Order: sequence, then C-alpha cells, then structure tokens
Amino acid sequence: MQIRKETAADSDAITTVTVEAFKTLEVSDQTEQFVIIALRKAGALTISLVAEMSGEVVGHIAFSPVTLSDGTQNWYGLGPVSVLPKFQKQGIGAALINEGLSMLKEIGAAGCALVGHPGYYKRFGFKNSTDLTLDGVPQEAFFVMPFNERIPQGKIFFHEAFLAKS
Repeated sequence: MQIRKETAADSDAITTVTVEAFKTLEVSDQTEQFVIIALRKAGALTISLVAEMSGEVVGHIAFSPVTLSDGTQNWYGLGPVSVLPKFQKQGIGAALINEGLSMLKEIGAAGCALVGHPGYYKRFGFKNSTDLTLDGVPQEAFFVMPFNERIPQGKIFFHEAFLAKS
C-alpha cells in the first residue's frame, strides 16, 4: 500500500471510494462525496491523501481548516475518511489518519477535530472535550487532538463545504 497526496486524476476514484465507504452507514446522509468536491472547489483541502494498492485508489482522507469562536488559529478538521468496503479492517484508514496527522504537525497545525465513531478515534489520541463543542453533535461523537496540549474554548465551525448536499 502506498499513501500519497491526491492528484487531479484521482478525483473520480476518490468520489467512488467515498460513496462506497459511506453507502451502508446508518449515521451517514450519503453526502460525504459532495463535501470533498465542495472542499476541493473552495481550495480548502489543506491535506488530501489517497491510499493506493496495485494502482487502485482504495482509501482517502481529507483535512480542512476550521474556525474557532475563541479566535484560536491553525486548527483543522479531519474528514471524511473513506476506505472501500472490501479493504476495510486492514489498517488503511489508520495509516491515512496517522500520515495526515503527521503532515498537519509538519505544517504547524495547533490541533485537529473530527466527528466520528466513539470507539475508533481514541486510539489515535483524540479525546472528547467539554471545552470545545460543535453544534448539533453529541459530545461522545466529537473529538479533538491539540498538538500543544491547549484545547481552545468555545465552539468550532467546520468549513461551509460540510453543508454540501449535491
């Protein structure tokens, strides 16, 4: 498996991977592919990585800037992260997450936040926080990882592309 930065030629494969990965998830409204397209069009994909096996894109992860109500800068949102169903539970998602977090730290990010499954993201060092919240998301599904141990106070706002429905 190779993890690399997305290229323009990857966009259709990324859409396919995202659609397939979220197709049967009950917690999904199946708009994740539209979020990635909107982030790309807005120039807000700070980090966009693909996992490739034998020339096939089998996974993808996106990181985009977020806004914090307390004015803290350089925080990013993780997501969506997608792996084709037949390749899930093989460490591809974890490899994408770890590589993406490393790259965020390299560019001087102060932290990362995400909405995700409560049983999955804690192993990467993400934790729930009562200091930083995301409207409409239960605390147990909202995670933060400060890179300098300071968790901002207040509300977080993901890029408006996360509202994309088509």
